[in-house]
Amino acid sequence: MYNLGIHLLSFVLKVLAHFNTKIKLGVLGRQSTFEILSQNLTPIDKTIWFHCASLGEYEQGLPVFECVRHKFPQHKIILTFFSPSGYEIRKNTKIADIVVYLPLDTTSNAERFISVVKPELTIFVKYDIWPNFLHELKKQGRTAYLISALFRKNQSFFKFYGRKTRSALFAFKHIFVQNKSSELLLKNINYNNVTVTGDTRFDRVTNQLSQDNTLDFISEFKDASTCIVIGSSWAEDEAILIPYINANASETIKFIIAPHEIDGTHIKSIRSKLEVKTAQFSEKEGKSLKDYSVFIIDTIGLLTKIYNYANIAYVGGAMGKTGLHNILEPAVFGIPVIIGKNYKKFPEASAMIEKAGVISVKNDIELKTVLDTLLTSTSYRKSEGLKNARYIGHNKGAVVQIMDTIRI
Repeated sequence: MYNLGIHLLSFVLKVLAHFNTKIKLGVLGRQSTFEILSQNLTPIDKTIWFHCASLGEYEQGLPVFECVRHKFPQHKIILTFFSPSGYEIRKNTKIADIVVYLPLDTTSNAERFISVVKPELTIFVKYDIWPNFLHELKKQGRTAYLISALFRKNQSFFKFYGRKTRSALFAFKHIFVQNKSSELLLKNINYNNVTVTGDTRFDRVTNQLSQDNTLDFISEFKDASTCIVIGSSWAEDEAILIPYINANASETIKFIIAPHEIDGTHIKSIRSKLEVKTAQFSEKEGKSLKDYSVFIIDTIGLLTKIYNYANIAYVGGAMGKTGLHNILEPAVFGIPVIIGKNYKKFPEASAMIEKAGVISVKNDIELKTVLDTLLTSTSYRKSEGLKNARYIGHNKGAVVQIMDTIRI
């Protein structure tokens, strides 16, 4: 049934590719995978394989990837993505020698891919677990690890119908999980090579502090104002934020909006609802940015640095059901973080609401109350931000534990 489903997925994606640009990128990209591998690999190459579902998992795995690259400099690194949103943004990353789309998880693709790549070490990130690839790794005697894994009891691994996906977990030599509940779920199915190391994203965002986060155009825009950065917002987030922006944006309170979707239609929709002076990244040249009170970032790759300029951050995804985006990226800069109501599947959010400076709001009324309080009370704003910085500092260190275990 699983294999039948994969073949059905292949057909559906090819049909949808005619109507969706993102899906089309993935379909066409997968068609080139084996050609790219054959052009860049020789039979004598020693290889390591990293796999991530998308950009978020890549960022999560990056601190481990960097350590592995340093530890095994003679190996060629193959990095695969399933989603175009990861591949298109990181296809030129220096962490890998070859970046390709992961072929669909058919038995023939899995056998061909593993036979061509011959990875001496494989690292999967979080929960993008493909049974046929993993079974083939095990069949060929290849070493694989899963890092920053997060499991929930409603996943197929722990259901009566999940035999194939459950057995795939046993292809991993060791699984590093984010929390105790994930460890217990694995032990309940008799998988015991498991260690609770926490989330590697704490290490990833901590590394951001040692980088140059300067963006001159953001400095010019912010000027002497208090700045609220809205990161990875969706329509549900913008629906409660834009009325507040229209009522409060000024020379002293400014807003930066970095929406998750940056296509022209979405950006135009946001601008049509804003009633205050608004600048846009793609149109910033020749403008005096300090004269604007809202700045829309219609490009990718800048948000982590932009958070450095924030006094308050709102992170999108949890007001609707698309999934909460990374709250650690702004929190590491020692600022309070506001999120929506649907955060229960994200353990770091629950923990930081309880123990740090993350605040959940259900609607526009709660948003107004929280923002008004943070804006008017500098001491409260700073204390909530300090809680976030301390929490991240306390929880880093997963990478060291993982690297102490990983062997070829």
